[in-house]
Amino acid sequence: MAQGERINPAVLVWARETAGLDVKSAARQIGLGASQDTSSEGKLLEFERGDRLPSRSQLSNIAKTYRRPLVVFYMPSPPTKADRGSDFRSSNKAVSQREEALLYALLRDVKARQEMLKSLLEEEDEIEVRPFVDSCTLSDSASAVARTIINALKIAPDGSDRGDGPSEFFKTLRTRTESLGVFVLLVGDLGSYRSALSEDVFRGFALADDKVPFIVINDHDARTARSFTLIHELTHIFLGQSGVSGAPELANSNTQIGRIEDFCNEVAGLVLLPESFAKRRPIDLSSANADAAKRFIQEVARTWKVSEPLVAFRLRRLGWISPRFHQDLSVEYANRWQQQKELSKSANKSKKGGPSDYVVRQYRLGDSLMDVVRRTLRENRLTHTKAAKILGIKPGSVEPLIRHFEKGPASLRRGEGV
Repeated sequence: MAQGERINPAVLVWARETAGLDVKSAARQIGLGASQDTSSEGKLLEFERGDRLPSRSQLSNIAKTYRRPLVVFYMPSPPTKADRGSDFRSSNKAVSQREEALLYALLRDVKARQEMLKSLLEEEDEIEVRPFVDSCTLSDSASAVARTIINALKIAPDGSDRGDGPSEFFKTLRTRTESLGVFVLLVGDLGSYRSALSEDVFRGFALADDKVPFIVINDHDARTARSFTLIHELTHIFLGQSGVSGAPELANSNTQIGRIEDFCNEVAGLVLLPESFAKRRPIDLSSANADAAKRFIQEVARTWKVSEPLVAFRLRRLGWISPRFHQDLSVEYANRWQQQKELSKSANKSKKGGPSDYVVRQYRLGDSLMDVVRRTLRENRLTHTKAAKILGIKPGSVEPLIRHFEKGPASLRRGEGV
C-alpha cells in the first residue's frame, strides 16, 4: 500500500456525510484528479474503504472541503453526534438526508464561530451575563412574555416606529435585538449556492448562550418573514432554549416540542401584531367572502408592516377565521412566494449592478459582530485568520470587508437590495 496518512476510513465517510456531500460532489470539490485507471470518485471511494491512504496534501483538501479541523481525521473512530439543541420543526415536506447534513454542518459552523467569539471576549474581559436569557418559562402566559419582549425592544404599541415597510421594520427590530447583546446573522448556506437551504428545511435557529446568544435567520426565506423569525427565535432565547425552527403553521401542539414551538409562535404574533390592530371581528372575515377577507388581511399587513401569513395566523388564533380557511390561505401564500422566487431568479440573471458583495456580507453578519471584530482587530487583539473564522469568510477578504465597514456602516443598516 502506498505511503499516506494513516487514518480510520470510517472517519472519512462520517465527515463527508455530515458535510452533506455525495461521493461525486466531494471528489470534485476536493480536487482529486482522475488517473488512467481510476476516476476521481473512485479514488475517494478507495480512501473510504481503506484501500488507499490519502497524502497529507489530499487530507488537508478533504478537511477544508468538509469544513473540519485536520486533527479530526486522526481520531480512532467517528465521534458521537454533537448536541445541536432541540429540533422544533414539524413539516409535511420531506427533507433529504443531504439537506439535513447541510443544516447540521451550518449549525456546527455557527456554533464554532460563537465559541470563538465568546473565547475572544472572555480573554479581553469584555464578557457579561445577559440576564434576559432564560428569564421566562412556559408557565408564563404568552401575552406576558410578549410584553416583556416588547418592553425590551421598546416597540411602540401603535406601530408608529415601523418605518415604510416590512424590511425597514425588520432592520429596526434587528438593531434593537443586537443592542440587547444578541448577535443576529442572516445565513442560509455554507458560503455557496450549492449548499443553499430553503425555508422548508429551516426558518431560523437560536443558540441561547447566556453571554453570547446567537440568532440565525434563513436569508433564503421571504424578507417579510424575517421579523417573525427574529422574534420567534428571540422568544426561544428568553426561554433559554437552543434549537432549530420551521414554519409556524406546521407546529404540532400534541408534543412537548410542538407546544414550545406553538408558544413561541404565539408570542411572536402578539409582539408583531398586538391586540390593538383590530378591536372586534370585522364582518368581512367570513369564509363565504374570501376575497373581502383577503383584502382585510392585506390592509392590516400594509398598515402594521408585517406579512400577510402572519396576519392570517393571528386571525386564526383569535378564532376570527376557520382553521380550514387559514390552511387554504397558507397554501396560497406559499405558492405565491414560490412564484416570486422563480421570478426573482429570472430577473437576477439579467440584472446588472445591485449592492456590492461587501454590503451584502455586512448586512448578513450584522452591525454587532462586524464591530466587535473590527475593534479587536484594530487593537491587535485578534488576528486576521481568527477574524476570518468568526466572520465565516476567507482571510484575504477580512481587511477589505472591515475597511468597507469603517467607511460607511450606514450602508449596512440600510441594506438596500439585500
